[in-house]
Amino acid sequence: MRILVTGGTGQVGRALSLFPWPAGVEIVAPSRHMLDLTDPAAVEAFIVDGGFDAVINPAAYTAVDKAESDWLAAWTVNVLGPAAIAAATRKAAIPMLHVSTDYVFDGSKAGAYHEDDPIHPAGAYGASKAAGELAVRTGNPRHVILRTSWVFSSHGNNFVKTMLRLAADRPLLRVVDDQYGCPTAAGDIAATLATMALRMIGNPNAPTGTYHFSNDGPVTWCGFAREIFRQRSSAGHPAPDVEGITTADYPTPAKRPANSVLDTKKLVEDYAIRPRPWTAALAETLAEIDQRENNYAETTL
Repeated sequence: MRILVTGGTGQVGRALSLFPWPAGVEIVAPSRHMLDLTDPAAVEAFIVDGGFDAVINPAAYTAVDKAESDWLAAWTVNVLGPAAIAAATRKAAIPMLHVSTDYVFDGSKAGAYHEDDPIHPAGAYGASKAAGELAVRTGNPRHVILRTSWVFSSHGNNFVKTMLRLAADRPLLRVVDDQYGCPTAAGDIAATLATMALRMIGNPNAPTGTYHFSNDGPVTWCGFAREIFRQRSSAGHPAPDVEGITTADYPTPAKRPANSVLDTKKLVEDYAIRPRPWTAALAETLAEIDQRENNYAETTL
């Protein structure tokens, strides 16, 4: 069994490569030089001739603020890439799993967002991801679109690693406290995608469509930061004070959704995947970061 994973250097792509797949599953995660997702002909040749059983596409342009001025690059990666993959997977008669985002919503809803809620992106990044979803839906009927939010891991750039870096030389951190969402571990997203992909490969009638996945428990960015440092201090690390501020106190080029909470009941019903609390996923990630730091310190002694 061969599964193509795009965006192998990103948080979810890396987690998919590290995931403990069943024996006999080969994960192919080509570099950008090996597979240019903005070249439809190259994508078609790679997928159709590759003998793949499924394609998982977490590759994306994710520079939310930069996208406001560099929208053409965002649309090229987030729309043309998924469109090319959808067309190629349909021609190869294999399923496609595509990772999307909470940013397709504007955040104005009072409760958690369901999969069939109207989308209304507030910025260039969200608009490009919404268009990418449409490309997947129209390009290959055997698809899964998995929306997620606030991704973190021990690799790459993310909120957890940013907080730890800033805390190294700042006794006080001011963090936005009026935007709500659910932090989500890249490893848990990978596990969800793996479960869905294997079922779709094994069963042509497996459920398809749009799903939401995030770790359980709404929180603000400020609350997220405070929990990071609470867990770190419990492990003996010094922790800065965290002060809550408003979105207006921290202006950014792109507007962030005030509410990014995603309802995950459909995923539970169709695939029996029940998200764990984000606090548990965070503890695991912080332990991985500590282990990596310890290993690095030992190799440099």
